[in-house]
Amino acid sequence: MTDSTGRRNGPAWLSRLPPARWLAEYRAAWLPGDAIAGVTLAAYAIPVSLAYATLAGLPPQVGIYGYLLGGLGYALLGSSRQLAIGPTSAISLMIAGTVGAMADGDAQRYAQIASLAGFTVAALCLFAWTLRLSALVKLISDSILVGFKAGAGLTIAMTQLPSLFGVPGGGHNFFDRAWLLAGQLGQTHFLVLAVGIFAIALLVLGERLLPRKPVALAVVALSIVVATMLGLPALGVPTTGEIPAGLPALAGLPLRLRDVEGIIPLAAGCLLLAYIESVSAARTFAAKHGYALDPRQELLGIGAANLAAALGHGYPVAGGLSQSAVNDKAGARTPLALVFASLTLALCLLFLTGLLENLPKAVLAAVVLTAIAGLLDFPALYRMWRVSRLDFYAAAIALGAVLLLGILQGILCAALASILMLLVRASRPHVAFLGRIPGTSSYSDVGRHPENEVLPGMIAFRPEASLIYVNADAVLEAVLNRLRTAGQSEVRLVVCDLSASPYIDLAGARVLHELHDDLEARGIALRIVGARGRVRDLLRADGLGERVGGLDRIVTLASLLAAGDKTAASATPP
Repeated sequence: MTDSTGRRNGPAWLSRLPPARWLAEYRAAWLPGDAIAGVTLAAYAIPVSLAYATLAGLPPQVGIYGYLLGGLGYALLGSSRQLAIGPTSAISLMIAGTVGAMADGDAQRYAQIASLAGFTVAALCLFAWTLRLSALVKLISDSILVGFKAGAGLTIAMTQLPSLFGVPGGGHNFFDRAWLLAGQLGQTHFLVLAVGIFAIALLVLGERLLPRKPVALAVVALSIVVATMLGLPALGVPTTGEIPAGLPALAGLPLRLRDVEGIIPLAAGCLLLAYIESVSAARTFAAKHGYALDPRQELLGIGAANLAAALGHGYPVAGGLSQSAVNDKAGARTPLALVFASLTLALCLLFLTGLLENLPKAVLAAVVLTAIAGLLDFPALYRMWRVSRLDFYAAAIALGAVLLLGILQGILCAALASILMLLVRASRPHVAFLGRIPGTSSYSDVGRHPENEVLPGMIAFRPEASLIYVNADAVLEAVLNRLRTAGQSEVRLVVCDLSASPYIDLAGARVLHELHDDLEARGIALRIVGARGRVRDLLRADGLGERVGGLDRIVTLASLLAAGDKTAASATPP
């Protein structure tokens, strides 16, 4: 809208912001639900964020900064109404496995690089939003994600087991860590192990008896009370130690992108993980509550969340299914629940950090170990083995890459494997050779239905994929092989049914030209039926329409057979 002077009014652009849309339809009855959900989410976030920050190799309070600021950023620009934003296990491990080498043992530089990764993720989100790259994430298949999550879960578990057993741990990948841990089991601190196992038992039991409740917060509070009363720190049980009180100070970073080699690949990996996990979770709740999710807008939401977290000296954050489920179950109707969660976390940072000083690290390890249990979906891997070996092999590649190479290299390898799997499938399309279904005028694949009637003097084939450069030659080879086995002298006509080929490129057109030339040299005609509008346009422009007797959308395989029967009847002497 414009005013009398022709200038655009402010509300026109403000109305495009997600808060303007959900606030316009906000109801007072939703406020208690959002408030309760925010407090519940904060209760869930405190122990999880402390654990994930420790996993990332950063001070515990940094995890709370991520939930506090990331949620506010997402509430401003995100399109999901239930998605909860904060540190995740996979991103935390990626930071731990990558930033250490960049920082070269400097703790201050380590924290700065982790925050720089958040800034870079925000910049990449804006870049991807501008170029509309949200569709590229679809190149990573569900099977790849199953393998990647399983590998990430096992890797994360191996990083937490030393804290559970009270041993130093170490190593660079899953197998190296497992070998070192096996050698250190003789040094197990049994009191630490007892604390950790007791915490795991309480967490598992609590999740079963009180699903979607802040069980982890209750376990953390109980462990602090027990550790303080029994003097566990004096008995050698490691604890978090002092956590600075106060809100995060917002500031820029002294580092620039060119100061840190490898920051772009790290941020790209974090963004890939963040976007996949966030959009997957957000779609689940959008479908449940019946509103539209904008995948492209999610890039801005995730970018705003990471920018806010980085400004508060946090590290990359993402949306997650578990924390979002807690938010939804507690009654969240809009992103205002994230604002209430941030306010609750701010109060905790101001007044309650002193209570966390005696929190045993084994309990944080227990929180992580129980939180990642959902990543290990071995039944899904077994189902792939039974149903689709190609999908299983792709998942196995992703799993192995994460275990051997780490989270960052693993996700990049998984993305490459997903693309290669797509190309392999596209390069080997099924070519159906058609026969008449007995008693009908319909036709289907003879290979699947041997009872179909053979078409006299004719070969009819249907490529069951778009005819493009990666598969065109394979289709040609399949047809020529069929022609050789059928016997050249018995075939007068070859029909190409393109009804299952929504797209064709110049390589596909070239192959049809080559097939026509080969058949013409043998005295066999080629006809094309079932081609869609855009396919016909391309084939006509390439000159193939005239060579095959036209590309008429009315001509069908049945009409060609009928015309052939009439020709044969007229040629038969009376």
